[in-house]
Amino acid sequence: MKRIFKKGGCLLTLSILVSASLFAQAGDSLNAADKGANVLAFSLDEAKKYAIEHNRTIQNASYDVKKAEAAKWKAIASMLPQVSGDVTYSNLCGYKRDLSGLMGGGRSSSTGISDTSNAGMAVDTASLQQASASSSEIKVPSTVSWGVSVTATISGVQIVGVRVAKIAQELSMMAVGKTDQVITSNIETSYVNILALQTTVQLLESNLENMDKMYNMTVNAVNAGVAEQNDADQIAIQVASMKSAVNTTKRTIEVLYNTIRTMMGIAADQEIVLTQKLEDVVNPGSILSLMGADLNLNNNYDYRIKSKSTELTKKQLNLSKAAYIPSLTAFYNYSDYKYVNADEQTEAILDMFSSSPKNTVGVKLSVPIWSSGSRWADVRSAKMDYEKALNELEDMELQLGIQEKQLRYNLTSAYENFEIQSNNIDVMQRVFKSNSEKFKYGTISSMQLTTSSTELISAQNTYITALMDMISAYVNLKVLLNK
Repeated sequence: MKRIFKKGGCLLTLSILVSASLFAQAGDSLNAADKGANVLAFSLDEAKKYAIEHNRTIQNASYDVKKAEAAKWKAIASMLPQVSGDVTYSNLCGYKRDLSGLMGGGRSSSTGISDTSNAGMAVDTASLQQASASSSEIKVPSTVSWGVSVTATISGVQIVGVRVAKIAQELSMMAVGKTDQVITSNIETSYVNILALQTTVQLLESNLENMDKMYNMTVNAVNAGVAEQNDADQIAIQVASMKSAVNTTKRTIEVLYNTIRTMMGIAADQEIVLTQKLEDVVNPGSILSLMGADLNLNNNYDYRIKSKSTELTKKQLNLSKAAYIPSLTAFYNYSDYKYVNADEQTEAILDMFSSSPKNTVGVKLSVPIWSSGSRWADVRSAKMDYEKALNELEDMELQLGIQEKQLRYNLTSAYENFEIQSNNIDVMQRVFKSNSEKFKYGTISSMQLTTSSTELISAQNTYITALMDMISAYVNLKVLLNK
């Protein structure tokens, strides 16, 4: 019975352990799935597109375009009819008007209020006398008045102002393109640098693994009494140097990842995976293709922005000249009123003295005659600004031509140096492996092995520097040519 119980207990324990193991594996699988679902993977083009859609600097530049468009429509709207309406309530707080003087004026045919040429209408003198007999004054009632005004003004300043606003909008759109270019070029630089450094880490870790083996072998030899402690110490120092180089490179990679996250608008804890290889992004074919491309100034954002700014300066000169052009304004006004809680007799009396027309139409021509030279000074100042802008545009043409030659020279030199360092690191890698094998069989000393390792690390650092210089020259030329 005890044996059966023991067997049953063992089976139960085994079942629990298996179940726990399966549950843990399932949990690990779910965690891995969740982790994989949260990883963002990008090719270089996908990273650029994502940055354009989510980068806040680009979004702000887009808002500037919308603001410029609103300013353009505001300038256009200033030449269209403007309509306004108003309603006014007036309460004179019990004010009474004396009618005795009015009756006196009514007895004279020369000044009587029945004179239609003065009052604008025939006056019922009998009604006025009747009202005066009952009381020498009347209480003026509250009034509600309303009106509509339509005006339209057109001037040379407005016409030129619309064109200025349109050019300002075009400048804002170019600024968006320039911002896109800066962000995407920075994305490309960081992306390629990460790929380059990841390749370096793989090389360093492979060499570190070999050095670890050499160190362990040397320690065993020291323990066996066939090698000196000095040999193990020298290799230990070299292993530490390689580990430091690996860790430094990994930290640099993380910094570049954070740079990409910032430009793409991604949270700092979001994991990113780059899906392309180094040779897919930068290769001799892409470099030679870029070297064969010609500079077209109209494709360069800096030149286009400067050219459009010069055009804007010219329009501002025209805007100053437009101050000499007359402006024409047409208007129409409608107004009416209503007395509140007034009897017909009071309204009739008060209406006798109202000569305001309900409808008014007019046209006004404003001609600038003399400004004591202020308009002339504005035109002269704007003309000097335009001349300066023309000189700056011509300087930019010369500078871009010189910059093109310099960047082509930089890329050619960087590419040649990269080719040399690529061959050099291959050679140093083979030498290190060969020396590692020789050290195993005792044909070279630990000093020779560490020297070979130091030379390999130096070659790798030189290779990385050459690669980054080539990437920088490549991206700078791409920005200049807008490719």
